[in-house]
Amino acid sequence: MKRLYLKKLIETQSGATMIFVAICIFVLVAFTALAVDLGHLFVAHNELQNAADAGALAGARFLYTNNGHTINVNANQVAFDAATANISESTSVEVNEPLTNYDDVQRGHWSFGLGNLERGFYRSDNTTPVNLYNQTTQQLDEDPNHINAVKVITRREESEIASFFARIFGFAGFQQSAEAVAYIGFAGTLMPTEADQPIAICKQSITDSNGTYSGCNIGRMLNSGSNDATHNTAGWTNFSQPCDTANASEMRDLICAGGNPAPVTYGEGIGATGGVQDNVFRELRDCWIDSDDSPGPDGLPNEPWSLTLPVVDCPGNNVSNCPTLLGAVTVQVVFMSPEGGTPDWDDAPTEMAGWQNSDPDGQVRWNDFVQHFGLKNVDDLYADYAKKSIYFLPTCDPQEPAGLSGGENFGILAKIPVLVD
Repeated sequence: MKRLYLKKLIETQSGATMIFVAICIFVLVAFTALAVDLGHLFVAHNELQNAADAGALAGARFLYTNNGHTINVNANQVAFDAATANISESTSVEVNEPLTNYDDVQRGHWSFGLGNLERGFYRSDNTTPVNLYNQTTQQLDEDPNHINAVKVITRREESEIASFFARIFGFAGFQQSAEAVAYIGFAGTLMPTEADQPIAICKQSITDSNGTYSGCNIGRMLNSGSNDATHNTAGWTNFSQPCDTANASEMRDLICAGGNPAPVTYGEGIGATGGVQDNVFRELRDCWIDSDDSPGPDGLPNEPWSLTLPVVDCPGNNVSNCPTLLGAVTVQVVFMSPEGGTPDWDDAPTEMAGWQNSDPDGQVRWNDFVQHFGLKNVDDLYADYAKKSIYFLPTCDPQEPAGLSGGENFGILAKIPVLVD
């Protein structure tokens, strides 16, 4: 009896083991199928994402025409062409035609949620650009009519992603999609030679108390008033990052030498120094005089000298040795006073950009000059005639885009977009 019982027990356990092994094999096959197919899906989705990224970046890169202030309606087609030029597993990715269905290629507004508008993408086919001037970065961020982004969706739906082991469980293929949004903002990181001269403009001198870029309504000079604590509206820079205090010999090598030799990165300190460096100023003034091939009767330029310069943070208009780079601005230099202990009224300008005054009294000419161009100190009084000073007007004219997106609004859109989510 005992032998018969043991025999039945062994046979029963063998059967149970076989069933258990069969279940384990089934589970192992299922997990293998899951791992292989998930890995395959991951690769295919990455290819779709790369195509969406490429399309969005290409569309945003051409979202504006060259002057940076006209919306390019062909940006959708550019995005479509760039996305569909990619493949996923030797299969062209699917994107709905932008001229017949805008669901997969869209122009619109990207908000970072800085104001009342929630963070995200807001589709808009608006073709009228908004004014960048007299608006803060936040105001533009919460304005859905400010077209600054392109969204692209790529798909594998008609040509499904093939399954392997999952076919055992009835899955012949999988549908996938990916999307990307590229944002074209304001000039932040500047590429080599995009800054024209080794001068860094203080943000505080070209914005009002609310941080609004209102430069086209006011004028400034490099040395803005007699208060040593607040007189600088700009400083000299050697473009160094990590920042080293700028010295005269470095800056002299940069005057009229093609701008910044290397990229300068947004949000990082940049080597600078305040005050007036005599030798540097002298060479810069010579460069200004040489900038006009048809000077006025006084031998000085009679057209503004346009310069694109980095913008830095200068609390109290006091330039530190390592101010933070915030973006870029284009200014129009309208006068540079000569060196000397006491300004000579005979050197006051006689003409500039259509303005003329030939009064023999230089002080009369000067008063008319600063009022005509609205040149003011930081205390909002008309600018004094000071020695070794640069008088400039931030421009509100459309400017060529520059740099990588990410800077604050000082009137220059970026040239290079970035992906956002």
